[in-house]
Amino acid sequence: MSYDTQIPQAPQVAMRNGLGTAALILGIIGTVSGLIPLLFWLAGILGVIALILGLVGRGRVKRHEADNKGVTTTGAVLGLAALILSVVGAVITFTAVSDAVDEINKAVEDSAPKDPSSASTGDAGKGGASKDGAGAKGDVGKGLAAGDTSVYDDELKVTVSEATAYKPSEYAAGHTEGNKAYQVTVVIENGGKEKFDAALVTLDARAGQDGVTAEQIFDDKVGTGFSGTILPGKKSTVVYAFDAPKDAKNLTVEVSPGLEHNASQWELKVG
Repeated sequence: MSYDTQIPQAPQVAMRNGLGTAALILGIIGTVSGLIPLLFWLAGILGVIALILGLVGRGRVKRHEADNKGVTTTGAVLGLAALILSVVGAVITFTAVSDAVDEINKAVEDSAPKDPSSASTGDAGKGGASKDGAGAKGDVGKGLAAGDTSVYDDELKVTVSEATAYKPSEYAAGHTEGNKAYQVTVVIENGGKEKFDAALVTLDARAGQDGVTAEQIFDDKVGTGFSGTILPGKKSTVVYAFDAPKDAKNLTVEVSPGLEHNASQWELKVG
């Protein structure tokens, strides 16, 4: 009587290869994302997950719970690569943003109104050029005097003469019967390197201690104002006339060269 003896086979263990596969997929996506600097955040997130899954998957391989060592290792390596690319992308992105902000700030500063850097005092007929360090609108308390020149950062120079009596024509606009009229000569010199648009120049005036508005007078001789452009090294001269109460002792003339320049004021004696 014979007996057959058979050794039972050991049960097969199912390989748990899911983590390695996931690490590989996420590592690939993370690495590709890292090649685009703006997606550094996505590369960083996927890189961390891929690296963790890859390391855990390698642990399963060592315990013979998985047999995809190559896939797991590749996933971990790609996860690390994605992390490195995410750091590089972050540096590139933040540097680009910083440079852009600097350029915007510089553009804003360049477009800001230019202040007069100084005011030239003295007799305009003698070409006086002493500097008294006037601010953006001259000395607000005193203003610039007749013949003074307001010099801007771009070498634009504005000079206002003394106020002299003016006789409006019969059909003049802006003159009130019983008031006095005064004329001033405004000279703008372009000492810069680029042409200046004189069409944007505006003048306003106030008269007397109460600072009432002195209306600009328009007739066949005055009132046309500045126009066209002033080329570098050239000047433009215009005569303005203003209407003031007959008892006014002073005339404040404010000249605004344009949007890129602050206004300057002159205090002129009248009466």
